[in-house]
Amino acid sequence: MRKGRPNRKPRETAESRREAIIEKWVPKTEIGKKVKAGEIKDIDEILDSGRRILESEIVDYLLPSLEYDLITVGQSKGKFGGGKRSIWKQTQKKTKEGNKPKFATVAVIGNKDGYVGIGHGKAKETVPAREKAIRNAKLNIIKVRRGCGSWACGCSEPHSIPIKVSGKCSSVVVELIPAPKGTNLTIQKELRKILNLAGYKDIYSKTKGQTGVQLNLVKACIEALKKLNATKFNDEFVKSSGTKEGRING
Repeated sequence: MRKGRPNRKPRETAESRREAIIEKWVPKTEIGKKVKAGEIKDIDEILDSGRRILESEIVDYLLPSLEYDLITVGQSKGKFGGGKRSIWKQTQKKTKEGNKPKFATVAVIGNKDGYVGIGHGKAKETVPAREKAIRNAKLNIIKVRRGCGSWACGCSEPHSIPIKVSGKCSSVVVELIPAPKGTNLTIQKELRKILNLAGYKDIYSKTKGQTGVQLNLVKACIEALKKLNATKFNDEFVKSSGTKEGRING
């Protein structure tokens, strides 16, 4: 007679994991204590005040629908020095005991509705490096502006960006240009991950410099989004372009 299989534990989901983290969370900062107590119910209260977020659980608590992706910052080993792009950048230190490897990665998080952040993580193993990167991305989260700045569209819906803007990191320059509906994100593959998680649907782009350095490329894109946030618009332009900042849905 065939014995029945033992009952397996239910598979852990991202939502159940988030709830477990929040339940065990003991806030250490003033902002964290106010969030856990229910005094701060919107992340915009923190971001608009210019105060730094020092606990990643604050973002988990106020933005439950976050998603993440990893940027291909490294290259796997291959024949004759070649190889495919990898999300892990591996380095190693030579010691008397042997080679000690380290892994680094860059994570991007967002809710696809006006909030995005990037973070860098480094550790002796891949999983801790990923967790560090995600945590740092939550600490660096920003809200972005969306609108319709394309002369070929003029729909006044927040599907693109309201104006052309550029960001720079080292020699890399990333220029974001408003695009009409249906264009999609015509941009470098890794930057598409950032703009998609931020909630953008249609954007043109231009890049200059040593764009092979993925980390500088990503940082330049984030700088462009920050510069867009710092730009002042008059009420008439905001209305005509349909510019919205932060969350739109819900």
